[in-house]
Amino acid sequence: MLFVIISIVIISIIGTISHFLYDISNHNKFIGLFSAVNESTWEHIKIALTPTLLWSLVDGIRYGSEPNYFLAKFISLLVVILLMPILFYGYQLFTKKDVVIFDILIFYIVITASQLAFYYIINMSSVNSVIRYLSLIGIFIIFAGYLIHTALPGKGFIFKDPITNKYGFKGHSEIKKKK
Repeated sequence: MLFVIISIVIISIIGTISHFLYDISNHNKFIGLFSAVNESTWEHIKIALTPTLLWSLVDGIRYGSEPNYFLAKFISLLVVILLMPILFYGYQLFTKKDVVIFDILIFYIVITASQLAFYYIINMSSVNSVIRYLSLIGIFIIFAGYLIHTALPGKGFIFKDPITNKYGFKGHSEIKKKK
């Protein structure tokens, strides 16, 4: 359980930093692939996904030989992708507006839930090899989708910056100010 607590803290720190990294890097597009480039829900999902994916380098060393590793990693990534918008849009059904403190809390709740899901699944009875391979394929699909939706965001509401009403790199508020 100590490993889970450490993972939550480190992923939270990296995710928090990656919220500001695009601006700090003077709008470097490569950095923007892995950090938030605007205030859309997708970009907030991304700042939790980036460190969770990076953490795979660490948890893979510790748990990579476990039969449930790929399933645990896949589910932990899905938790981020699904829980972030559910909680974000869920509370807004009641508040009818964006509340920054709730947004921040949701970020940390999602990371915690993701890592707890990983911990639970890694400690379950072994899943069969078909599930393992499907989970590995799912991880690659998530990573590919992550890069595609960053470089070429869809036009759905989840990708739309609420400040500029634009998408992806074009949705960054600094770009709107310069034009």
